Amino acid sequence: MESHDVLRRALQKTTPKAVAAELGVSLSLVYKWTEKPGENGTGSRNPLDRLVQIIELSGDMGIIDWLCRRQGGHFVHDPDLGGRKVDHVLPATQEIIGRFSSLLAKISDAATDHSVTAEEADEIRECWDQLKGYAEGFVRACENGSFHAMPRTPGSR
Repeated sequence: MESHDVLRRALQKTTPKAVAAELGVSLSLVYKWTEKPGENGTGSRNPLDRLVQIIELSGDMGIIDWLCRRQGGHFVHDPDLGGRKVDHVLPATQEIIGRFSSLLAKISDAATDHSVTAEEADEIRECWDQLKGYAEGFVRACENGSFHAMPRTPGSR
C-alpha cells in the first residue's frame, strides 16, 4: 500500500474538509495527498512521504518510535535477514527460547526487591524488543521457506 492509499483510507474516517481546516491547508491539497503522484501533475508529496524522506536523510528511527508511542504502541524494527541463513528450524527455535529465558531472568532480577526502577524497565524493554525482533525474523524465515527438514535421528518421531 502506498502513502496516498493510506491517507485516502484514513480520510474515510473523517472528512478532508475537517483535516484541511485543522492543519491550516487548502482542501484541494488534502485531496491531492490522496492521489498517486504522476507525470500528469495530479497528486502531491504528502506528509507521509515527507516523513519517510526525513527518516531516510537522518537515519534516525526516533520519528517512527515517537509516532508509535503517541498512539499507544511501540516500534520494533524487523531484523535484516540478508546474508544470515539458518537451515534448520530447531536451532532457531532454541534461540527464541533462550532469548525468552533471558527476558524472564531480567524481569525476575528487577522484581526481587518488589519494585522495578526506570533503568530496569529500560533493560526489560530492550530485551523484549530484541526478542520480538528475533521472533519476527524467525517468522519471516518460515514464510520465505528458509527452514528445511532436519535429518531424523534413529528413534526420533
